[in-house]
Formats: sequence, structure tokens, C-alpha cells
Amino acid sequence: MNEPNATAAEAGRGEAVRGEEEVVGLCRDLIRIDTSNHGDHSGPGERAAAEYVAEKLAEVGLEPRILESHRGRASTVARIEGEDSSRPALLIHGHLDVVPANADDWTHHPFSGEIADGCVWGRGAVDMKDMDAMTLAVVRDMLRSGRRPPRDVVLAFLADEEAGGTYGARFLVDRHPELFEGVTEAIGEVGGFSFTVDENLRLYLVETAQKGMHWMRLTVEGTAGHGSMTNTDNAITELCEAVGRLGRHRFPVRMTKTVRSFLDELSDALGVELDPEDMDGTLARLGGIAKIIGATLRNTANPTMLGSGYKVNVIPGQATAHVDGRFLPGYEEEFLADLDRILGPRVRREDVHADKAVETTFDGALVDAMQSALRAEDPIARAVPYMLSGGTDAKSFDDLGIRCFGFAPLKLPPELDFAGMFHGVDERVPVDGLRFGVRVLDRFIAQS
Repeated sequence: MNEPNATAAEAGRGEAVRGEEEVVGLCRDLIRIDTSNHGDHSGPGERAAAEYVAEKLAEVGLEPRILESHRGRASTVARIEGEDSSRPALLIHGHLDVVPANADDWTHHPFSGEIADGCVWGRGAVDMKDMDAMTLAVVRDMLRSGRRPPRDVVLAFLADEEAGGTYGARFLVDRHPELFEGVTEAIGEVGGFSFTVDENLRLYLVETAQKGMHWMRLTVEGTAGHGSMTNTDNAITELCEAVGRLGRHRFPVRMTKTVRSFLDELSDALGVELDPEDMDGTLARLGGIAKIIGATLRNTANPTMLGSGYKVNVIPGQATAHVDGRFLPGYEEEFLADLDRILGPRVRREDVHADKAVETTFDGALVDAMQSALRAEDPIARAVPYMLSGGTDAKSFDDLGIRCFGFAPLKLPPELDFAGMFHGVDERVPVDGLRFGVRVLDRFIAQS
């Protein structure tokens, strides 16, 4: 029984236990719904997952809307009325799509949702059906127990994030901005996960910034001809030389505000002075998260696809390549200028998809609520800001003036290669991590 003077937030702690029990099943159900996004509408789409989410929300009294931008490409949105709807609202967003997976490469089938070794396995386990499941579990318990959040909360379960969000978040922001009326802050994926420093300190990385993107197609025109003839204007040769230069290029370190803040926090946590001139030495101290942090020190451009020719004895007149380019906040112009210099005048560069970099400060009541919720469940927790090297749907919501954070809380075993889970083989999330996330999110929503 709750004490008579217990707050609503504390009164709901017992209810969160039901969410902890439910979250694993919700996560497994979502993983079993194949929402592979190939970037061309050839996949199954998100409709089945959107309907599943809508059903779970409707069961506890909400009135979710399913919005379809293209056949099968569906998102689900719902609003929870808070105790004080005059306050600015909070958005909690997650995407339903996943990148494709080849079952032959996996220990457990990527769409089985199997539980093994204390983890839920499957495509989307960390990117990001875990957060979708945690959100559903918390909201369902909150509403079943008669609790309401302090302010309105908008829930958005989105299509197409893995291909840039055109048919998900971007569609909703452009065509249905009224769904987000009054929203000023948001939480989403790739933040709130733990990095254990020692037995006395665990850092939880909260995403406050993202690199911008230029997904590009590179094209070189050459002289077509017979494969047996001498050809000094071979498009493939010219393109491959340019791609080789770009792939080997190491862009200079650029210390942004967010990365500087993270390194200051890390320096304090480790009790050592980190040398900005020796970033390789700094990264060596970070274990599995070095991949994430290392990519936020500089612009990057990785060749990812090559295409040319149709017959072995025909020199083609054109060759193409695709590049995943990412730039730091404030460094887009420098990045594009460097690209053109490296590629040279023969290479035509055009964007396939481009989006801005975003960055916010690590302060305010919402950040305080994150820290408080984490500490309540993990006494050695410390929330710190970091930059994501990739991008999320936060880029679209930023256009509405919404201040976005990555906060999908997970307490992780120190040995787990969390960064390697994203788009990797044998993606999995610890069962205990899911339950921890439910408890933290429950507290966070109640305090925000």
C-alpha cells in the first residue's frame, strides 16, 4: 500500500513492475514482424507493425491514428492528455522499420525474437524495437493504473527512418504538423545507454547532437569501346581512382561543442587530462563505444556501392559509385569543398539524400529528469552529452522547433559491443536492460 503522502510518481512504481513483465513480450512481437526497409518500397512495409502498436494503445483507451504515406508505409501517432495540458508537450518517437538481415549469417533467426543468453535476439533489438517496446510497456501500465503524465505526451511510431524518413517523420512533419501541436521537446533513439567506467561510475550517453548527411552518387563519363582495345578514357579507372582517394582520406579533427563537453566529462570520470592532440589514445580508453565517439571527431565519407558495365569485353561509357557522407555541425561547407577537391573535376557529385546536422545544449528540466530517473535506478549513473555519428528522425522534428534528445535508457553489460549491434549480425538486447529501461522511462515521464 502506498503511503498517504506518496507522490503520483512514486505511487506508480509498483505499476511499473507490470511493464517490466510485459516489455520482453512486446519486443519479441515487434521483432517477429518483418519491417525490412530496402529503401525502394520493395520490403514488406511497416503497416503490420503500425497496426500492432495501434491495437496495444487502443487497449488502454487511447485513440491512435495510422497514417500511410505510401502503400504499406505506415506510422502510428497518439496523444496522451496530461495533468496540465497548458504546458508544452513532450514527444516520444521511435521507428518501426529495420535494415534488412540475411538469416544465414545469424546465430538465431533475425525475425524470431528468440531469447538466449539473457538477451532478446533479432533485427531491431537495439535499432529500435527495444525502445518501441519500452515505450508501449510504460504507457500501457500508466494508463491501466489511472496515472497521467504531468503534461501531454505525443507518441509517434514511425516508418522509413532507415532510409532517411521521407515516408515517415518527414511526411508527418510536412503534411500533418498539427499532430505535434504544442510539442517543444522530444526523446528518441541512440542515447541513454551505459558505459561502465569502474565499480563507482557508469556514464549514460545522452545524444544532444547529430552529424548531417550527404548520401551521394558519383558519376564519371568516359569513352565506351571494345575491351580488347587500348582506352585512356576509361570511366571505371577514373572513378575507382577517385573513390580510392576519398576512401583513404582522413578528414581533420574538428572539436565541436558537444564533443568537447563529452571529453571534459570523460576526463573527469577517468581522472586524467585528455590530450586533444592524441585522440587515438583517448579512443583506446572507450572500448566498444569508441566506434561511435571516434566518428564524431571529424567529417567522414565512406564509399558503399559501385556500379558499371554490362559485359566483360565492353568498356562502359559511364561508371557510378555511392558514398555515405557525414559532416559535423557547422562544417558542411568545408566538407563539400574537401569532397570536390579530393574527387577532382572529372567526377560529377549529386545528392541522393541530404539532411542537416542538429545540436542542442545539455541543460534544462528535461535533462534533470533524465539524470534523476537514471540515478534512482542506478546509483552510480551520470548522464553525459554526446554526438551521434549517424542520423535519426530528430532531424525532421527539429524543423518544427522541437528540441530533440536521444534517450532510450539501457544499462548494458560492459562486455557487450553495443555499437556493433546497430545494423550488425546477431543484434540483441539484454532482457535486464529492457526492464531497466521501463523503470527509468516510467520515472522520467512522471518527472518531466
